[in-house]
Amino acid sequence: MQWKSLVATLVTERSDPLVTPGEVAPHLHQIVGGNAFNFTMDPNVLDPAKASTCTTCRFAEDKSNYWTAVLFFKHPNGSYIRVPQMANHNTGPGIQAGGMTIYYFQPTPPTKNLNVTAFAPGFRMIVGHPMRRADDIPTASPEYRSTSYRCFDANDPGNSGVPGFPGDSFHLPNKPCAEGIRSNIYFPQCWDGVNLDSPDHSSHVAFPEGPASAGLQIFGTDCPASHPVRLPLLFIEINWDTRSFNDVSLWPTDGSQPFVFSMGDPTGFGQHADYLFGWEGDSLQRAMEVCTGGDGIPWNCPVLTTQDMETMNNCRQPNKIAEVVEDEYIQRLPGCNPLQEGPVSATLHPNDCGAQTTWVAAPTPVTAPPAIVTPPWPVCYDGPNPASNPLAPLCDSKPTMANSGPVVTPAPL
Repeated sequence: MQWKSLVATLVTERSDPLVTPGEVAPHLHQIVGGNAFNFTMDPNVLDPAKASTCTTCRFAEDKSNYWTAVLFFKHPNGSYIRVPQMANHNTGPGIQAGGMTIYYFQPTPPTKNLNVTAFAPGFRMIVGHPMRRADDIPTASPEYRSTSYRCFDANDPGNSGVPGFPGDSFHLPNKPCAEGIRSNIYFPQCWDGVNLDSPDHSSHVAFPEGPASAGLQIFGTDCPASHPVRLPLLFIEINWDTRSFNDVSLWPTDGSQPFVFSMGDPTGFGQHADYLFGWEGDSLQRAMEVCTGGDGIPWNCPVLTTQDMETMNNCRQPNKIAEVVEDEYIQRLPGCNPLQEGPVSATLHPNDCGAQTTWVAAPTPVTAPPAIVTPPWPVCYDGPNPASNPLAPLCDSKPTMANSGPVVTPAPL
């Protein structure tokens, strides 16, 4: 049914080749995936699968790029520091530097759209609205549950249900979360079958239609007639290590919470993510056809090559913009983004603090790579009875090479 890939951070910088190609982006992103990532990613010029020489993804065939906004903590004195990220549950062995966990799901009954078509070269899309500041999407809409948050309590993995359903919130949690906060982001999984992109980077794709009960809206409902081609369900989890910011004396006295996204969003409603396809050859289609188990353990997908953690963590790009984005308190969010609390939508703010508007091709790093954070939960299993924890990879798992097998014919459009 699914597999998952933990992914280390490639670079944290103000770049967004979908929304602001060829320019420094208005706000900061954390980018993961293939190292061909750049400010301009014209599909007519660049194929990430061929241009990348390494990838921060667990699967070596995945040279795609994925990026999201970055979470900051606002100190009572008004300064900001980036919130570190940490490894997810059952993503070992080893611990990645920053990054996220990426899932690829196949659809399940009762949907009629069971044939999955892999993304095509040049495909890209965005989910979420960075300027959104209110809970203004109708609850019956599939998009309503596309972004959410899970608050991890002490010695408790939190709500273990489908992300975005009861127990999770659609705004940033308004209380200290003892073991961190997790972002949950679902991409649309229905495609018009024609356009690899669209002017808004989202209208060529759509969410399935149907009831939201029991998670069927995410996994088991049908694609609309306007977007009949079923894509893999791409789902991202990001674990923000907020543990060092739980001292209530550092929290606002007005009852609000102290975290803010890099576009100046203290609500969390503006959470968003971008995807740019870069899988090698037919590797994604092959994996969707063959790897249909439910444990999500990378080594159980024999048609893909798994990388060791050191290889992933060593695939890095330096920040090409001369500004501090990690490990230090700063007076303004990168790009001069002010807090815009809503409920009206935010607006782009002028660069009024002298933020950099240019980049260098071969920069001298001004910020160290993200630290490797030890999470409060196990990332692998090393006990005597592996069958007792079937969703956890073994701590002695080794990198594997893909068994390509017969060529898989893509499902017809």
